[in-house]
Amino acid sequence: MQSGQIMVGDHQGIYVVKLVGDVRLNLCTSFDNFIDKMFSHSDFHGVVFDMHDAEGVDSTTLGLMAKIAFRCEASNGSKPVVLCEDRGLIHLLDSMGFEELMEISGDADNDAYQASPAPLQCHAPDEHSAREMVLEAHKVLMSMNEQNKETFRDLVHALETEHAAKSHSDSAQKSAASH
Repeated sequence: MQSGQIMVGDHQGIYVVKLVGDVRLNLCTSFDNFIDKMFSHSDFHGVVFDMHDAEGVDSTTLGLMAKIAFRCEASNGSKPVVLCEDRGLIHLLDSMGFEELMEISGDADNDAYQASPAPLQCHAPDEHSAREMVLEAHKVLMSMNEQNKETFRDLVHALETEHAAKSHSDSAQKSAASH
């Protein structure tokens, strides 16, 4: 599998997010920062996910895609468009309930956008940022439907437990250092 890359661009307020190769957690912190910037633009109208060159996406990436869909709906009532021909990826999106959040199209010739996406500058997240991103993304996935809630419950619980233990340990170390 080709190492993953996220490419982004916009044309007249339509933002294109092109997923290439195997898109995983290591790209997601930078992607989340881009999401915040994208929604802060006054000309924002919608999002197109181009998955024609995607080979795989992990659940954290899917959680960020769902986050975009929820923010689009809250922002202007629009649904993102997903352009994808890969039956496996389409099945993955459908099985998780994305057909409720997005318009999924297998149209390879869709010229719905004229943006020329450029590689998103991605920086490897530190351990804390990565853990927070995974937790947030999976909570978003859980909010989509009961099946996702069941699927990701144990992971989210484990991450929350780990986060609480780490926070307790950090505050104990700070307290000990101040004495």
